[in-house]
Amino acid sequence: MTGDGKRPQRPGDRERPNVRRSPVGYGRPPQEHQFRPGTSGNPRGRPRGAKNESTILREILSRKIKNRSGDRVRTITVLEGILLRIADDSLKGDIKSATFLLNRYGSMVSGELQRSEISDDDRQVLDAYAARVRSQGEGHD
Repeated sequence: MTGDGKRPQRPGDRERPNVRRSPVGYGRPPQEHQFRPGTSGNPRGRPRGAKNESTILREILSRKIKNRSGDRVRTITVLEGILLRIADDSLKGDIKSATFLLNRYGSMVSGELQRSEISDDDRQVLDAYAARVRSQGEGHD
């Protein structure tokens, strides 16, 4: 400190008049020296170009593969290949594959997701059973 109560000027003080002074000490370097140019503040953070799961899945399903049907070879996406395999399995009698495929088709045609996996026939049977149980319960009172 000088005689007038001010600290002496340092050579760098005049060069950076807009730098705000904050407490400096252990673990608190001066603001002008906190980060080196070109060095990340989070060196172990997410690497550049890292992909999340949805991006990876989209890339996998849109990847092109060759599909042979008969003597003809066609280039299709993996998603299309999966749906073709499910369709083939349903034609061979796999009920689960047929149900899945028809449910997907129904939701696309109707423009909305189906709320329930229960068919209309099953719903009618359940409603009739519930009505019969209710009527039996009322008769025993």
